[in-house]
Amino acid sequence: MRPDGIGARIALAAVLVVAVTLGILAIGVMRVGADAFTALMMEAGDSADHAYEMFEHSVAGVFAAAAIVAALAAVGLAWLLARRIARPIERLAAAARRTAEGDLRSNTPEEGPPEVRSLAMAFNVMVDRLAEQDAIRREFVMNASHELRTPLTNLQGYLEALRDGVLPPDPATFESLKEEVDRLGRLAASLDLLAGAEGERPAPQEVDLVALVRSGIEIAAPTFARRGIVIEAALAGRVVVRARPDELAQVVSNLLQNAARYTPSGGRVAVELVRTDAEAMVRITNDGPAIPAEDLPRVWERFFRVERSRDRASGGAGIGLAIVKRLVEEAGGRVGATSEPGSTTFWFSLPG
Repeated sequence: MRPDGIGARIALAAVLVVAVTLGILAIGVMRVGADAFTALMMEAGDSADHAYEMFEHSVAGVFAAAAIVAALAAVGLAWLLARRIARPIERLAAAARRTAEGDLRSNTPEEGPPEVRSLAMAFNVMVDRLAEQDAIRREFVMNASHELRTPLTNLQGYLEALRDGVLPPDPATFESLKEEVDRLGRLAASLDLLAGAEGERPAPQEVDLVALVRSGIEIAAPTFARRGIVIEAALAGRVVVRARPDELAQVVSNLLQNAARYTPSGGRVAVELVRTDAEAMVRITNDGPAIPAEDLPRVWERFFRVERSRDRASGGAGIGLAIVKRLVEEAGGRVGATSEPGSTTFWFSLPG
């Protein structure tokens, strides 16, 4: 126990309390008690000197011995109490220092008084959350690096081929270069959005969700047609929600692109809008293989892919659904997904 630590201060405070208590008792016993004892003895016929001498040899001696025992007991108990409180706090401080130095596995034992145990428990939860966030950050950086490296490698290959005369500098080659540059631009914009670099955003306004979903389907129709995918829409009436139109259009576009990417050629995609008293829900269901149950909760994570190689081959960056989740939740809505053999449904809802 450090001489300048909390344990030493607790022990010193306990000793001071005992000293003050004994001092008060000494005044009461040795002064008031002595006078009362002498008066009683004189009433019994004894002399004052003899009575005072008897008091000193009996009461005063016992009191002095009791005071010494009490002081020693107080020091011992104070030391034990101080040790019980100070040790877990010192361990917690050491763990905090290790965490500050980058060690995210520095859990501390949950011991000591209830308040100290509660503090240690909160610290351990914090360290575990920091470790989780660090793992997510590392995975994010690794995946972002991969997604940036792919178009950059393609660009490098095209430029080297142009330089060496392997590819002719014709419109088709430049169109391929432009596609890779556009891909980098879309990825950068998506990363900015996920990172919260939003800039000036328009205020939410009333939006006809039916018209917006129908417009998204019309824009995506050529993509579905090229793959022979039939798209069916169950949209009727007018459903008004409050949101940012451009962001809501991006939500619908991302979900339709996701459906087109995973629906086999000749398959079917169904778009349905359901209205309740509390909210409006859009469901997009596509044919295709089921998403494993253990992967379903993670499909909204950044860069998560159920089938990594196939998604990369199709040009997906793995952040479309993460953007959907962010934009919908910022608008006060919810997202979800269900999957079974042959059918997968992604949905989002907004307050009606």
